[in-house]
Amino acid sequence: MKTLRNGLMMAAAFVPVPLFACATCGGAHADSPLANGMNAGIFTLMGVIVTVLLGVVLFFVHIVRKEEAQSDPPPRKPNNV
Repeated sequence: MKTLRNGLMMAAAFVPVPLFACATCGGAHADSPLANGMNAGIFTLMGVIVTVLLGVVLFFVHIVRKEEAQSDPPPRKPNNV
């Protein structure tokens, strides 16, 4: 009985159902000030994420360049004999 119930629950989880947007985003309310504010918030958060990831990448580029500069041997002075 427990196996049958678990099987029915698994089958119900994979039944396709239509997905609807919330009342704020979908339908005639797409141009409302609330939807515009939500879109502005999303773009702001995306800007923050991109800025942080860019900072991490630039930090590692800086570290790699500094390591390469230190690993190069110093230039030799020419011998004037």
